[in-house]
Amino acid sequence: MKKRLAILALSVFAYSAQAQHKLEKLWESTEKLPIPESVLPITTSSTLLVSLIDGAGNEKDGKGGVAVLHADGKLKNPSWVTGLHAPKGMAIHDDRLYIADITDVVVVNVNTGELLKKIPVAGASFLNDVTTDSQGRVFVSDTREHKIYLIENDKASLYLDEANNANGVRVIDNTLYVLAGKELWKVDQNKNKTIVATGLAENGDGLEPVGNGDFLVTCWPGLIYYVKADGTLEQLLDVRGKMNTADLGYDSANQTLYIPTFNNNSVVAYKLLKK
Repeated sequence: MKKRLAILALSVFAYSAQAQHKLEKLWESTEKLPIPESVLPITTSSTLLVSLIDGAGNEKDGKGGVAVLHADGKLKNPSWVTGLHAPKGMAIHDDRLYIADITDVVVVNVNTGELLKKIPVAGASFLNDVTTDSQGRVFVSDTREHKIYLIENDKASLYLDEANNANGVRVIDNTLYVLAGKELWKVDQNKNKTIVATGLAENGDGLEPVGNGDFLVTCWPGLIYYVKADGTLEQLLDVRGKMNTADLGYDSANQTLYIPTFNNNSVVAYKLLKK
């Protein structure tokens, strides 16, 4: 299915001449986490949910799961959820945790860790990130198929195609934001797309709102950006060749980023500071 790309506004911005933000490392988890891909902070319990691939990112091997860390990085439960394949992005609505798992979205009771159901997504091959809106609708990206799917009443359908390398997704005030390759898109309820920012050095992975219209973006090879609402990019960290920076979590209350390092088998916490 093809859709007309209606670009309402195209803004191409260079990096800030003087970066206004920086990162301060707080801690790195010391217990081995088998290929952590995504972190989701649970502020009410001061814990972090961490999806663990524990194998190849596209193999249905049943080795994947979700671990729980304390907010200081210490391991609380290494096997809170088990029996998944290659779990990646996560999102919560009410008491339901939604997890992207290759071709299915897995639903877990967020209070108990009980697996409730698996929602198959027809045509999917590499489901990657998940977000929910205020109505409980679930959006999930498929990076290899370049599509975004919508789940309503536990049924999946195609929502958006021609979404180049779509990965990070977030709904804010009923507007969908998508990391599509090296661009950040804004998609309104009529599926009209606006390019908010472009020029990432690598394809985007994780996407988190700061709370003031700005975003934090990670790129898996080892880059972290601060993206201003006007599209200006600030590069906060470049650790390419040293560690990966996969699908981050962010706690806006204490301005802390939680970075899953994928092949480095750890989570690193950083404080976001203004210079």
